[in-house]
Amino acid sequence: MELIIGYVHQGLQFIIPLVILLGLLIFVHEMGHFLVAKYFGVRVEVFSLGFGKKLFKTRRGDTEYAISAIPFGGYVKMFGDELGTEIPDEEKGFAFNHKPVGQRIWIVLAGPLMNFFFAILLFMIIALVGEDLVGTTVGDLSPNSPAYSAGFRPGDRIRSVNGVAVQTWEELTGLIQSNKNSIISFDVQSASGETKKIETTTIASENKNVLSDDLLVGEVPGLNFTFRATAVGVSDPNSAAGKAGIKTGYLVKGVNGRPVEKWIDLLRTIESEQANKAATLSVDFVAKDDDKSVTTLAIPLIRDGRTAKAILQSAGIEPSDLYISKVVEKSAAEKSGLQENDRVFSINGTDIDYWEDLVLKVQKYSPEQGPLKLKVFRSGKVVEVEIRPEITTQQDHAGKDKNVYALGIMTSMSMAPPQTILVKTTNPFKAVVVGFQKTVHWTKATVLSFLRLIQNRVSAKSIGGPIMIGQLASKTFQIGLSAFLKIMAIISINLFVLNLLPIPILDGGHLLFYVIEGLRGAPLSMKKLEIAQQIGLVLLMGLMVFALFNDITRLFQ
Repeated sequence: MELIIGYVHQGLQFIIPLVILLGLLIFVHEMGHFLVAKYFGVRVEVFSLGFGKKLFKTRRGDTEYAISAIPFGGYVKMFGDELGTEIPDEEKGFAFNHKPVGQRIWIVLAGPLMNFFFAILLFMIIALVGEDLVGTTVGDLSPNSPAYSAGFRPGDRIRSVNGVAVQTWEELTGLIQSNKNSIISFDVQSASGETKKIETTTIASENKNVLSDDLLVGEVPGLNFTFRATAVGVSDPNSAAGKAGIKTGYLVKGVNGRPVEKWIDLLRTIESEQANKAATLSVDFVAKDDDKSVTTLAIPLIRDGRTAKAILQSAGIEPSDLYISKVVEKSAAEKSGLQENDRVFSINGTDIDYWEDLVLKVQKYSPEQGPLKLKVFRSGKVVEVEIRPEITTQQDHAGKDKNVYALGIMTSMSMAPPQTILVKTTNPFKAVVVGFQKTVHWTKATVLSFLRLIQNRVSAKSIGGPIMIGQLASKTFQIGLSAFLKIMAIISINLFVLNLLPIPILDGGHLLFYVIEGLRGAPLSMKKLEIAQQIGLVLLMGLMVFALFNDITRLFQ
């Protein structure tokens, strides 16, 4: 019974946000057609949310209002809008096809335009309500990275770049990217509150934003906002942690009653407890998928000057980065005998401390160098493994397949939520400006995404259908109002752009026919219009099937 209730709950979490999102966007789009049609005196026969069998309908005046069974769309049925319809002379004043071509253009254009203006409204509401955006706090850094060498440390907060104040990580990266191969200065506040100035030289790197025209942008390698969560690795079952039943992947929830979320917070809390002369660390652990069952481990604090890292290691605890959570079937790792919970600590005699260092070494592998020699901890013992990385197909930032060397292992590491700040305005006039600017930005991005698809710079696998929209709606609905409204605004803009494409059966196709009619002074022949409609229907159905195929493929992956 609990399993059935769980499935029902998951289904509702998916369906309800999807219905709200699509219902509003479809209503807004069709309301645009409806209002302008009524304004020009066209009789509207049906206003329907959805297609197919009508589940609910009511009539008000000349119009039947309906909710239909298939929710992925809607329609406004206007009197006289069908090809070849014979209209009595006394009724022609109410018929769509007998209206001047300029009025028909406005009626068709009104639907997409309503989606555009609705996006402005949504972004305006977000600006007033506030949006949680990633701040400028520096995340975990590898000591081998240029960012670390320049002087950045985890927890630093970047205040300005070249004298320009920054609030969000997006603003920060925008300034860095616009200065490639340049010396730039940062005003930084450390985690302890001290201020410092850092100067470093950016490099020119590949622009991962496929919606930008710049192929190369500035970068400070290693600078990022991500933090490791408190997932632990336990290499020795005979350690204090192992004997207490703590397993690799468990999360530390608190130390001496003080909650922690990031690994760096865990270390700093232990150091603070040392300074407070605490005698024991009472560390609370939970399994990653079970936030209720708490396992507490007492770690005595010995005053011998040990670091927080050493104190945890004495109990058999360390970061989970290099612990293997999964070995992919038929991979190089499986063939070599690597196992789940193995902890990699050396490659070809070089110690490895960070997952990204392991990945980089493997990706730079060359078959001429022979097998890699790995050393791993397994159940408290050192095991040597020889392994030849194999070419694996992975997706890059543009969703396109690329071939890289890989071992076929997954890390036990998990990431903590990034540090965010609330960005909002109380000025309604500024909110209108922000709403317009955001809508124009995302409209450009949407148009560029279609262009990149044509240029094959973005994989067609990135096209999503109803399942993908439902997943986005469900996820953002759980995050909060601003996130949900933002995805609604972006999809509204997608509808605006998509419907303006000159494809017969879409609004853009109708607009194209009416523009041609206006230029030549007469409509296209009935035969040409029917052929165009059939071609448009095939294209649209093909796109829908392809998008649904991508959705299902992603589910199975």
